[in-house]
Amino acid sequence: MGRTVICPGSFDPVTRGHLDIIDRATKMFDHVIVAVLCNLSKKPTFTIEERIDFITRAVQSAEIKNVEVVGFEGLLADYARERNATALVKGLRAVSDFEYEFQMALTNKKLNPELETVFLTTNQQYMFLSSSIVKQIASLGGDISGFVPECIHDDICKRLTNK
Repeated sequence: MGRTVICPGSFDPVTRGHLDIIDRATKMFDHVIVAVLCNLSKKPTFTIEERIDFITRAVQSAEIKNVEVVGFEGLLADYARERNATALVKGLRAVSDFEYEFQMALTNKKLNPELETVFLTTNQQYMFLSSSIVKQIASLGGDISGFVPECIHDDICKRLTNK
């Protein structure tokens, strides 16, 4: 069996930047689990089912292979152990992302000493992009077509513009 990794996140909604990280992870690892966090401290715009559906459709549309999309609750370190994942893959947009992600990597390593964290720097064209920015632009009627996969664009706009 090959190496399994987890790309965790809230993906509320998935962006082209997320998809780029997922695609690049599949080129380095045999099996990529995209784990959609059901974080009770966050109030997501989209349900966990919608987020899983969006990612599944986006991955299929982009013809990205060896990806499994799941929802999960609990400690990521424990989930990684259950799934025999050797690493977590996290995208970094800026130095500001690194401080938080580094803290999380050290915490996960303490909870699961076998688990590594791999940081991928984001593609330059997506450095500014976040789910929050997508939601803000869409809710104000702006064009998000360059920010999200085409196959889920209309679903996101419908929800955020109340049309």
